[in-house]
Amino acid sequence: MLIDIKEVFKIYNEGFENEVRALNGVSLQIDRGEFVAIVGQSGSGKSTLMNILGCLDIPTYGDYHLDGTDVTELSDRQLSHIRNKQIGFIFQGFNLIPALSAYENVELPLIYQGVRTREREERVMDALERVGLAERSEHRPTEMSGGQQQRVAIARAIATHPPIILADEPTGALDSKTGQHVLQILRRLYQEGTTVILITHDNSIAATAPRMVRISDGSIVADQEQEVDWL
Repeated sequence: MLIDIKEVFKIYNEGFENEVRALNGVSLQIDRGEFVAIVGQSGSGKSTLMNILGCLDIPTYGDYHLDGTDVTELSDRQLSHIRNKQIGFIFQGFNLIPALSAYENVELPLIYQGVRTREREERVMDALERVGLAERSEHRPTEMSGGQQQRVAIARAIATHPPIILADEPTGALDSKTGQHVLQILRRLYQEGTTVILITHDNSIAATAPRMVRISDGSIVADQEQEVDWL
């Protein structure tokens, strides 16, 4: 089991009048190589769950084992190491550095990992080629469309060869045609063996994933496998 979450609670301002239970006893298991869409409306708890899955936050109570490691017992430095090595993040807002070229944005996490220069060059160009942007490697984000920026963000996420891709509303800022292109890239990664977790509020996007998990009011209310036309 790659991801194993059991009875996870996330409580803000616990014990006070303004206490908020963002997650209320969530249990979720995800096997290596799955494609899972986690769907819910604003305030459902999906963003909190994403932060915990991505080791950006830890539960108030409950267990989370990632590839056999109890992440609730790790230090901030150890959590940072897991994020850098095991999880590729794709965000709705792209989170690219405007002053850097596409190449330099994709290269940055590899520098943090201490990857040697020649291998960095190979990985960066391979990642940009996989998202169809090798010819735009020297362009800055401001010289690109929203769809191109999102593809750079995907290239940055996959350049480190992470076993998990965690995509938070990756099509939210894009038109429908460009959004479909981004989804096609995620599907291809899944077919190559990457575990893909897609966070979305959009039921139509969630319906295209082989497995859909629905969250509402901090609890999982549905977890089902689905037939999809692209497999």
